Amino acid sequence: MPSLFHKNLSRRSFLGQASCAGVGSASLFSTLFNLRMSSAMAQSMPGISPFGDYKALVCLFFAGGADSNNMLIPYGETEYNEYKGIRTDLALAQNTLLPINLQGGDGRQFAVHPGMPEVQQLFNNGNLAFINNVGTLVEPITLQQWESGSAKVPQGLFSHADQIHQWQTSIPDQSNSYGWAGRMADILHSANSNEKISMNLSLSGNNVMQKGRNVVSFSIDPQEGALGINQYGESSEFGAIQTSAINSMLEQQYANLFKQTFATQVRSSIDAGIELQAALTNAPQLTTSFSVNQVSQSFNTIAKSIAVAGNLGMTRQTYFILFGGWDHHDEVINAQAAMLPIVSKALGEFNAALNELGLQNSVTTFTASDFARTLTSNGKGSDHGWGGSHMVMGGAVNGGQFFGNYPSLYAGNPLDTGRGRLIPTTSTDEYFAELALWFGVPPSELSHILPNISRFYDPTSTTLPLGFLNLG
Repeated sequence: MPSLFHKNLSRRSFLGQASCAGVGSASLFSTLFNLRMSSAMAQSMPGISPFGDYKALVCLFFAGGADSNNMLIPYGETEYNEYKGIRTDLALAQNTLLPINLQGGDGRQFAVHPGMPEVQQLFNNGNLAFINNVGTLVEPITLQQWESGSAKVPQGLFSHADQIHQWQTSIPDQSNSYGWAGRMADILHSANSNEKISMNLSLSGNNVMQKGRNVVSFSIDPQEGALGINQYGESSEFGAIQTSAINSMLEQQYANLFKQTFATQVRSSIDAGIELQAALTNAPQLTTSFSVNQVSQSFNTIAKSIAVAGNLGMTRQTYFILFGGWDHHDEVINAQAAMLPIVSKALGEFNAALNELGLQNSVTTFTASDFARTLTSNGKGSDHGWGGSHMVMGGAVNGGQFFGNYPSLYAGNPLDTGRGRLIPTTSTDEYFAELALWFGVPPSELSHILPNISRFYDPTSTTLPLGFLNLG
């Protein structure tokens, strides 16, 4: 986080800058990158009554376009040979794969990457499910419509920036500044009795998914928790001077409406950061051990935050973790051999921590990514694709099952737009709609959160879009 003032400023230079800066200071404004709050605006919005339970959604976003074709793999002889035939040098050896016990299905057998034993166990124990061939869609589309150009397709298809944006907004046919979790928080914010702390907490800085019109994300650091202004509130001489100067600026009454609103918001942000950090510091010590990497430590901090949510008056929360580096145009085999064990261990650790807290039924963790990748090799790796598989984990998940159709992987199959770029048969709208309904979004508000949902699912339906969650 950018510091409000440089650590090495002298007392005299600090006082000079502080007295001249005022509330309109650009350096003071920079603190809002890590203390993003809109509580004053949120309080004026209509909301819903508080819930009688606690629920959290945790998004693990694979930035760069993860090759899910080597995460979840056909294991039966015929299907594996199809997979091996189209993947060629990208195919994993059959005898290294970890088979999973799929409930139901059409008789096909499947396995996961050899570096994902925790995911294998979670799936076999009924705590994790796969959502298959999911991707951005404007409307349902067939290969014939694709080839003729008679159906609408997402803007900037196969582009990282466009597809990341569309996965986080779930609006694939126009530019939009607000994410689906942000729009959800705009509606549900009043379910939390604490108006100061945002419903949406990010372990990876600002993101579009959690940005609403009036509720935005609050950034916390995986290692240090809720970061505030450097040395604010500290007992050192410099800290005391800085704290006094900042408080003086924020306590003034400003005739300028922007400055007054800004001062009020910064004051609220500072107080919220202090309150959240105090709660995290006093969170119960878990016996579950988390690995020393950014992903696991992010989940560790989320577990601590969830443990103290009740003390903070929070009944609904979303969390966002970004894990980058999945754009494997080369070295996909070696790269995934290093990265997928990190994902698998982190999910296993987080599941163990939630069980220890007794909150496994209250938290649903799900993965997302820009897109999957081509089934065919470019000689070194795989290129940008479209539909792919994702994981959903939690006590409310109907685990050990597949949701959405896992496609055939032979060359020239009915969904192949070329090089194994598969047309999704499940839309992100259906995926996110089920998460939103579980979270407590009224069906009547689903079209506000996901404007394209009616093209794939009737919000008035008595059945769920996909059925991977238990709403009871």
